[in-house]
Amino acid sequence: MRSRRHLFPLVLLALLRGLCHGRESSPGAVTCGSVLKLLNTRHSVRLHSHEVKYGSGSGQQSVTGVEASDDANSYWRIRGKSDGSCQRGTPVKCGQAIRLTHVNTGKNLHTHHFPSPLSNNQEVSAFGDDGEGDDLDIWIVQCSGTYWERDDTVRFKHVGTEVFLSITGEQYGHPIRGQREVHGMPAANHHNYWKAMEGVFIKPSMDPAKHDEL
Repeated sequence: MRSRRHLFPLVLLALLRGLCHGRESSPGAVTCGSVLKLLNTRHSVRLHSHEVKYGSGSGQQSVTGVEASDDANSYWRIRGKSDGSCQRGTPVKCGQAIRLTHVNTGKNLHTHHFPSPLSNNQEVSAFGDDGEGDDLDIWIVQCSGTYWERDDTVRFKHVGTEVFLSITGEQYGHPIRGQREVHGMPAANHHNYWKAMEGVFIKPSMDPAKHDEL
């Protein structure tokens, strides 16, 4: 019998395929429980992970940036700092602490004091099991208004080490040739802007069988 973690990607794909693509929705806030892709606006790659571990540093699951917009390994679920702190469908506030859980592997976006393999910045990995990790999975959403709006560019600042989720363009070779290194940088700059892209966005009063796509 398949685990809930392995069934979730299949449910997500079914939701996406069942959308009425002729209907356009007005942009709104990103909400808790939503599943989305994140685009680095400087380098035009999406935040990605997969069951490939770093060969150095922590040895944890690697996090990269990919150019393809249709890769199923680029979906992340928005969750609160703790269970119950980010109720399903609630708009995410600027300055709110969140976790980003990789849909296909159930691991959380994570960083710690290991050097990244290519740029020698701070390594960013995917960590935990079925969405449960530790305090180094927590990021603050930095944006300019009240809420994280889908059209906005935002930054993610790590609570534990105060680095920003970033890409500066370094590319991996085998076995993930062409994928970009994702790392943490101490300074806010144009390498750490992100935008919400494709996904399933949960509305506060929606029926669980209905959904909305950006």
